[in-house]
Amino acid sequence: MLTPDFAVMALYMLGIVLTGFWARRKITSQEEFLVAGRSVGLLLYAGTLAAIVLGGASTVGGVKLGYQYGLSGMWLVFMYGLGILVLSVWFVPKILDMNLYTVPELLGRRFSRRVRIAGGIVMAAYDFMVAVTATIAVGAVMKVILGMPRTEAIFLSSIVMVFYSVIGGMWSLTITDIVQFVIKTVGILFVLLPASILHAGGFGAMAAKLPDGFLNLGHIGGAKIFSFFILYFFGITIGQDVWQRVFTAKNLRVARTGGVLVALYCFVYAAAGGLIGAAAHVFLPPLADPDSAFAYAVNEVLPVGMRGLVLAAALAAMTEEAQRFGLANPEAAAQAAAFHESLKRLDAAAQGLSIRLVNALVPGLTAVAEAMVHLSQLIADVDEIAELDINPLIVDDRGVTAVDARIVVAARHVAGELEHLRAARALGAQRHVSLGAVR
Repeated sequence: MLTPDFAVMALYMLGIVLTGFWARRKITSQEEFLVAGRSVGLLLYAGTLAAIVLGGASTVGGVKLGYQYGLSGMWLVFMYGLGILVLSVWFVPKILDMNLYTVPELLGRRFSRRVRIAGGIVMAAYDFMVAVTATIAVGAVMKVILGMPRTEAIFLSSIVMVFYSVIGGMWSLTITDIVQFVIKTVGILFVLLPASILHAGGFGAMAAKLPDGFLNLGHIGGAKIFSFFILYFFGITIGQDVWQRVFTAKNLRVARTGGVLVALYCFVYAAAGGLIGAAAHVFLPPLADPDSAFAYAVNEVLPVGMRGLVLAAALAAMTEEAQRFGLANPEAAAQAAAFHESLKRLDAAAQGLSIRLVNALVPGLTAVAEAMVHLSQLIADVDEIAELDINPLIVDDRGVTAVDARIVVAARHVAGELEHLRAARALGAQRHVSLGAVR
């Protein structure tokens, strides 16, 4: 059954697939495919970096931690922002001018080919783990909100993610990142956050109903905050998915300024997730699976249609995370680039075939049209022609050839038309005739 929420999701998926096709036009080299030609400006850069940093863990995971621990659940996403801040201010100036494609490539230049391969394997394993987690999260959220079976939801979303990233490369990801950044900002910060707080009775009522310490930044505990620092601060500073966005920056100013802006945005997004989860703790019953807090909060708070927008925001976040095993993985990136080159060669071959077909068909069709005009004139001039059959009529780039022809004339003979009858009989006797010359 087609619901408004499903329609919104379908439009979202269709839009990013069409974006992949559109982005193909901008790709003329491997550098365009893998790092968008290193020509991305500040607005696009900040949007694409924010989109890849704030994935499913930041959106669904941030709300989950807020549901469990209150505002202090923001520390996970806060560490992402802190990592991006340090990366942009400290590391980017040292690495950006090296014209790299991947982090393992840096390891290869600095150490050896073996170190590069080892780094690629570790990164591939990490990216695969994150991609699987995010893809499963996509299925879980779509199952709760749309009622779609999890397997079908995972299959559908995976096809879309792989398709538009491989078809359009980094340009496709950059453009869709901007779209997803806008969707997440509107859906999470300007729709779900205020709606959740209002549904909980307002901030004052929410604070009164929450358990003690839920609005305390230290409630989650120092040990968990430290584990977030170790895992997510350092993880984001070495992540290939992040660095591949950095490599798209037009210059150092874009990379540094955009990174600082994204870090500030991460801090705001972190607080939003914690507050949404805390509000959900007020109006939702106890959940056996806190991972579902985001989906149930959306179902509880938002009307039909608006849920589709916020689901698109969550899906946007999780698809970004799932893409880490796509172009962000060095080996997958190389395979995707090779696949795209194959597509380009196929396009060129198809264009050449089209040109040859046009060159062959246009003269032939013109000759057929001219022959039909002259045959029509012959029939109009010679009333005695009762039937005319030409079979076969061969058409090529030189014109038309009547291999055989049969003309049936009426029984009456008019002296004044003998000349035309001779011409008609001569047409039937010819084996190779230019019909344009028949009068």
